[in-house]
Amino acid sequence: MENANQYLSANDVKYHLTNTPQITFEVTDACNLECTYCGYGKFYSDYDARENKRLSPDKAIVLLTYLNTLWNSSLNISINQNVYISFYGGEPLLNMSFIKTIVQSIEQEMSCPTRHFTFSMTTNALLLHKNMDYLVEHNFNLLISLDGNKENTSYRIDHKGNPAFETVIQNVNLLREKYPGYFEKNVNFNSVLHNRNSVESIYRFFKEHYNKIPSIGELNNMGIRPEMQETFMQTYRNSSESLHQAEHYKKIERDMFVKSGSYQSASTYFMQYSDFVYKNYNELLLGKDQNVRMLPTGTCPSFSKKVYVTVNGKLLPCERIGHQFALGELTDTEVKLDYEAIAQKYNRYYAKLDKQCKACYTKKACIQCIYNLPDIDKDQVVCHGFMSKKQFEEYQNSQLAFLANNPDAYYRIMTEILVK
Repeated sequence: MENANQYLSANDVKYHLTNTPQITFEVTDACNLECTYCGYGKFYSDYDARENKRLSPDKAIVLLTYLNTLWNSSLNISINQNVYISFYGGEPLLNMSFIKTIVQSIEQEMSCPTRHFTFSMTTNALLLHKNMDYLVEHNFNLLISLDGNKENTSYRIDHKGNPAFETVIQNVNLLREKYPGYFEKNVNFNSVLHNRNSVESIYRFFKEHYNKIPSIGELNNMGIRPEMQETFMQTYRNSSESLHQAEHYKKIERDMFVKSGSYQSASTYFMQYSDFVYKNYNELLLGKDQNVRMLPTGTCPSFSKKVYVTVNGKLLPCERIGHQFALGELTDTEVKLDYEAIAQKYNRYYAKLDKQCKACYTKKACIQCIYNLPDIDKDQVVCHGFMSKKQFEEYQNSQLAFLANNPDAYYRIMTEILVK
């Protein structure tokens, strides 16, 4: 490290990009729905204008060619790493020609012995009936957005205000009937929690109709327009509170497992604070390196988890981050990335939180992303997730209490999550 604030180097950024496990393309910003709570809708202000654009496949292939060079370089650490190629929107099925071009390019034209690829898509399923044969043929993993039963899903409407529920269910049922094995293995559901549903109602709908456990997410509370703050809070619901309001919440929680906050929190606690969890065989045989410098906050280093490409060609580390934080740009002819500038941007942000992080007792298990701190570009930044010694002891006791009340939890976490 050259100085105290040099947390990431340009080479670190390039290394993370080379070994990223997922590339997500926002194939279009057009959508055939107008969901009330959409992350690109009336509640939010931190995204580029939605102009019914389509991402050019030429741009995407420029990025894939660029990454292919990195995958075949000395920075690559994997002999045979799986990379998810994901399609996002808007509604990605509105730009099916892009998807087919990229799939063909990867399957027939790319030469990369160190990588294999899995295709995935998040879709509202309105056009599923027209495209399911292709998706099954290429073994896509599908994440279908649906908030539960008809009332639960009533915020999901088309541009004329008509509910989408019946059409979505018809297409989902057709997929299950036509390709039952594929449906069982490759199809999952994603639900948004709000004031017209609950964790219990969502859980019961998917369990009873499809024997599936959905992912349930809260509304994103960053980038809210000031004039929409009150309406947003009327719509927002906390997932933990909603779960514990269920009559049989313990049964639901056990069935949801790591898709529930309690099991997820306990898993994180074990991973970071247990003396019996090792990241690799070197740690097991030689012991853990006590001198490893931790990065401030729980922010994923740039591109270490994902590369997200917006319809306008902006390169971001995640789709949940405001477009104003783009780290680079994709054109029809080149990938514009300044590794040094990206590293220094992260270093400036990290430096603002470093003092707080060093004094925080939960820094090992921190989940705070710097891009979700509203004052990150100001001189003084306060992390509201800061935990004192007393607060950490309360947190620790709550994890142990959870284990005491759920004696099977430790075994499940150890065997189904930590030991693979």
